[in-house]
Amino acid sequence: MGAILKDLEEQALRLPPKERGELIHRLIVSLDGEPEDSPEVIAKAWDEEIARRVADMEAGRTKWIPADEVFKEIDAIIAEQKR
Repeated sequence: MGAILKDLEEQALRLPPKERGELIHRLIVSLDGEPEDSPEVIAKAWDEEIARRVADMEAGRTKWIPADEVFKEIDAIIAEQKR
């Protein structure tokens, strides 16, 4: 990590939580751009997506994969990328 980046990180970590959150938001927006919809529209869309997924799980339309299998697969992908 470069000296400037390390200094910025140290300064950012000294900010109050609310200001750190605002900084995080600004940095993400600088990478991804502003969201196309309002926070309320986005929250409603997420609520609908969560409800759809829960309904799919309850109806048996989803495939359940044990967490240990998922983590083994992730570890294998990471190991392959490091080669």
